[in-house]
Amino acid sequence: MAQLWADTGQGYMASDILSEKWRTSLQPLTRFRQFCDVEEAVGKGKGEKFTWKIFGDTVDTGSRELQETEEMPTTSFPIMGGEVVMTEYGISIPHSLKYEAMSTFAVPEIITKTLKNDANRQFDNLAHAAFDSTILQAIGAASGAIALSDDATPGGTNSAAMSKDHIKTIRDTMEERNIPVFDGEDYVGIMRPSTIRPVVDDLEAVFQYVDEGYKRIVNGERGRYEGVRFVTQTNVASEAWTSGLSDAAYFFGADTVTEAIAIPEELRGKIPSDFGRSMGIAWYYLGAFAITHADQTTTESKAQARIIKWTSDDATA
Repeated sequence: MAQLWADTGQGYMASDILSEKWRTSLQPLTRFRQFCDVEEAVGKGKGEKFTWKIFGDTVDTGSRELQETEEMPTTSFPIMGGEVVMTEYGISIPHSLKYEAMSTFAVPEIITKTLKNDANRQFDNLAHAAFDSTILQAIGAASGAIALSDDATPGGTNSAAMSKDHIKTIRDTMEERNIPVFDGEDYVGIMRPSTIRPVVDDLEAVFQYVDEGYKRIVNGERGRYEGVRFVTQTNVASEAWTSGLSDAAYFFGADTVTEAIAIPEELRGKIPSDFGRSMGIAWYYLGAFAITHADQTTTESKAQARIIKWTSDDATA
């Protein structure tokens, strides 16, 4: 490995440049994590709580029309608090000086690549767990309709594979709820390839869903329809619905999940022991993920929810 490790004086070796390159190479692999909003939690340690402010939509107080002698009307918007407990994550792969010296492969490079894949799955699973805690749960019907509940509990068994009609209904539902779009124009849907396959096949029989000049803007993007960008993922395991008709999917706009970062993911080298014969490389991270809007206290707080989960009560995962 070209980069030299430096002793931090804290029981491990570090290389800032190598960690930065590794962190950058990790980003294109993520699916759920790329849609999280980052909050700096520098200075927070393991087990400490980090809080931040969550701002909701303005309260509708009636007409905005002004008469000449009338004072400007006032309104307000809810300010809620988000809270997470900072947690350490990481794993190491040990190797020996003899193994490195005699191997026909570049051992450190292989280990860092393996650690990158491991970290990618870990971070996407953490982000997914936050997305999965949404209170909005959609059950699909064969007609293309959905039954939407707002208590974080599936309201029944999903009886249909996902179709373009479901996409239309979910898109309209998000717009009716005034969920802000992700990029100023479109919403996003994340699902496994097999879940979106019926939609893609259906669209190909109707028209070419990728417009001329259309460019991918997010990792894993498969296409766009009715103002929804489709992103496929395999980092998170299937829910294995017993109905076998579909699998979990998540539709959302902006302001979804918050990632609080105290120490961003980095590579760490073990200080060689046993006269330099025992070595190792690890990745380490200190932070936490939490859904931004999941308050079920009032009708107003429920109206702030930003994520709709395509779900079923027969999930076995």
